Amino acid sequence: MIDVVDYQPAWAARFAELSEAYAAALRSFGARYRSIEHVGSTSVSGLAAKPIIDIDIVVDAANTERATRALARIGFDPRGDLGVPGRIAFFTPGRFSPSNTYVMTDGSLALRNHLAVRDVLRADSVLRDEYALVKRRAAGSAGNPGEYLELKNDVLNKILRQAGLSEDERAEVAKVNRSIAARGARNS
Repeated sequence: MIDVVDYQPAWAARFAELSEAYAAALRSFGARYRSIEHVGSTSVSGLAAKPIIDIDIVVDAANTERATRALARIGFDPRGDLGVPGRIAFFTPGRFSPSNTYVMTDGSLALRNHLAVRDVLRADSVLRDEYALVKRRAAGSAGNPGEYLELKNDVLNKILRQAGLSEDERAEVAKVNRSIAARGARNS
């Protein structure tokens, strides 16, 4: 069962705490970064979400390795891109849970996807509420995380279209999501 809950104002405060800790770790290791972004459903006021904070640490490609090592120094275990170009995923240590933290290459489609979904849903309450309904239905019927992701694909495509991603970019995002969904179904 996928846990989707009502929006919690505390998510913004938790992001701020995590962001400060990540920035301190990055600075202490000399890892340059462009920004630390709160993404995913917990970043959209009023949107139902899985209670997990999603965070993108945005870096230039040349700084990916150094940022990855900085996070490893504070307990994160790098997992590689897991099939998502321009992204490094991590196993999250307990004190930073519940969160998903990524080092994202500036300008990558993976980053543009995350920011587009967040920004469109922050600006369009009708689409935000439609997405919330789809998420709740998917959470109630999905047998695993992969199926949950698959059940959201149509509305995600609609969001990305509204954000201005091209047909080719949306097709690439859908392809990556299908790969993630298949992995999620196998790992459940």
